[in-house]
Amino acid sequence: MFEFLSNHMRDAQGRLDSTRGLLCGLGAGVAEAVVVVCPMETIKVKFIHDQTSPNPKYRGFFHGVREIVREQGLKGTYQGLTATVLKQGSNQAIRFFVMTSLRNWYRGDNPNKPMNPLITGVFGAIAGAASVFGNTPLDVIKTRMQGLEAHKYRNTWDCGLQILRNEGLRAFYKGTVPRLGRVCLDVAIVFVIYDEVVKLLNKVWKTD
Repeated sequence: MFEFLSNHMRDAQGRLDSTRGLLCGLGAGVAEAVVVVCPMETIKVKFIHDQTSPNPKYRGFFHGVREIVREQGLKGTYQGLTATVLKQGSNQAIRFFVMTSLRNWYRGDNPNKPMNPLITGVFGAIAGAASVFGNTPLDVIKTRMQGLEAHKYRNTWDCGLQILRNEGLRAFYKGTVPRLGRVCLDVAIVFVIYDEVVKLLNKVWKTD
């Protein structure tokens, strides 16, 4: 989705500036949230909460999904959609903004300058760290909205207000350190593999 959007927003020299990179990342994140992330994350969070409860009711993945759909309908797999869209949209917007900015800085006046995989990995890790510090509060709200106790909150805004009122500002950054380690490595690997796969495909399948 990012490539599809960026291909329509590059200038005559094939460059993508940071602002357009941010917008393309935002579009990619929103699409990702609606199509893939929200249903998968909702199911995952429900399973985690169920397995840590005194009396787990889901016997396995397929049984759990069947029970969720039977009790709540398809809507049960799309809880916290607003929070997920906000989280994923801001997540990818920050990552691609930082990555585009760093790539443009590194390449200077030559948009076709090759990038070493190590450099790509370092830039990816920086982009991942920026996204963690930038949207962990939204991730916390999203997780609460998708859990088994989501009924306590009227909507995304109410969830945020209740967390702030009952637990304070620090609650919005719970799990930042473990998430930082995972996300930095995750984003670095994704960008390196993606770039290398594109290079390989360009050798066997030439495109504009």
